[in-house]
Amino acid sequence: MGVLYDYFRASDDEAVVKLMAATDGGPVVREGGSPVADAVDGKGIDPPVVLGKVVSFALDVPWAADLIGERLIWPDGAGEDPEYEGPWVVVLSERARDALAEIPDDRLPGLADRWSHIEELSYYSDTQPEVMLSRLRELNGLARRARTSGENIYCWICL
Repeated sequence: MGVLYDYFRASDDEAVVKLMAATDGGPVVREGGSPVADAVDGKGIDPPVVLGKVVSFALDVPWAADLIGERLIWPDGAGEDPEYEGPWVVVLSERARDALAEIPDDRLPGLADRWSHIEELSYYSDTQPEVMLSRLRELNGLARRARTSGENIYCWICL
């Protein structure tokens, strides 16, 4: 099945901890159910690499492993346990949130096309430019709503 990624917005780390308690550790995106948060199914888009690549394109900077600046916030102690296999939640940096939020609508198609050709996505069958444009629009919208509300973007991850 692979690794699952749900991107969502929340006011702070404490709200995320409460959300994880209320959902028994996730997931945040639930097919056919009531939404538990304003969230986007990441469909294989990991924060540091795949998301990092489109953020680097948007900022016109070279990709770097720390560009997204994610930090583990849930569960407590998971970062020190090499045997822990998830789920866990990271928070993205404000820089990453703002870079996604600030992508103008007219740049989305070009960025999505470039993004669809990165090596990390070459293993998937559903990464055509129009599919990646849809995903980028969802992430862009989520980032805009988060920034407008003064919230952060989080990523729930599960192996």
